[in-house]
Amino acid sequence: MAVLSRRKISSLVFFLLFLSFTEAKEILVGGKPDAWKIPSSESDSLNKWAENSRFRIGDSLVWKYNGGKDSVLQVTKEAYTGCNISNLIAEYKDGNTKVKLDKSGPFYFISGAKGHCEQGQKLHVIVISQKHRYTGISPAPSPAEIEGPAVAPTSGAEGFKASFLVTLGVLALGYF
Repeated sequence: MAVLSRRKISSLVFFLLFLSFTEAKEILVGGKPDAWKIPSSESDSLNKWAENSRFRIGDSLVWKYNGGKDSVLQVTKEAYTGCNISNLIAEYKDGNTKVKLDKSGPFYFISGAKGHCEQGQKLHVIVISQKHRYTGISPAPSPAEIEGPAVAPTSGAEGFKASFLVTLGVLALGYF
């Protein structure tokens, strides 16, 4: 009976570990509801925030903004660089925009409000490839794998979660 319980607990622990490593996240752009705005300085730009974040396939970016005054435009690299709104990939105006990051590589977003992109209201994120799905601390993808600046590793919060689950499993196995 104890062997059966140990096996069930082991299976549960490994299943929970698997879920913690593969769960997609909804990421609030800029880390706060009012972040989609003209930055007050270069250090306040959303790209500085994005450089310190880790984005994975399946995650979703979430913008909170006044849909009557602004919008989020998904654009190409060229349109991003030139703040060109004539050839959009997608346009969002609802004030509560969610965009699923469905592939690895760069994603580009600019404000649809007149003159805001030129003043720095834009976002460039890099989604890491499938082979970099492990959520522990790992090196950023090499420049050959992605286009754009390197992405810094995330905090150890997810690694802590996995360590906690492993410890719980070891304790449970030792108990039975």
